[in-house]
Amino acid sequence: MPQTKPILIVEDNPDDQLLLRRAFAKAHLANPLHLVGDGDAAVAYLSGEGAYADRAAHPLPALILLDIKLPKRSGLEVLAWMRDQPPLSRTPVVMLTSSRESEDINRAYDLGANSYLVKPVEFEGLMEMVKQLGVYWTIMNEPPAD
Repeated sequence: MPQTKPILIVEDNPDDQLLLRRAFAKAHLANPLHLVGDGDAAVAYLSGEGAYADRAAHPLPALILLDIKLPKRSGLEVLAWMRDQPPLSRTPVVMLTSSRESEDINRAYDLGANSYLVKPVEFEGLMEMVKQLGVYWTIMNEPPAD
């Protein structure tokens, strides 16, 4: 039986990380979660470098939830870098951020984001969003062939 690919969450806010973990747990999604807290760590994870060199422990994700406002390298910079990497260029990326700025939204789509979602304020809204994300991106969506 093939192993379920993880979902990579790139989020610097520890409170949001905790809420996302709880929402995923309550949604009962089979995909394991991997979290990194800044843009450089996201690139290292996706490159399989440094602490993330063991691909058995840190496999490429089925889906990336990417915040825009990150330390070291912004989510938009991570997305631009990803789209230039052949093994990652088709990986689904959902921008999950608090920014409603049209400049951020347009830039994310211009760089190849698959979706742009604004984080709900209430936990119940976040849980529902996570449930829908999981169903759509990990069950219903047909990913490109490797």
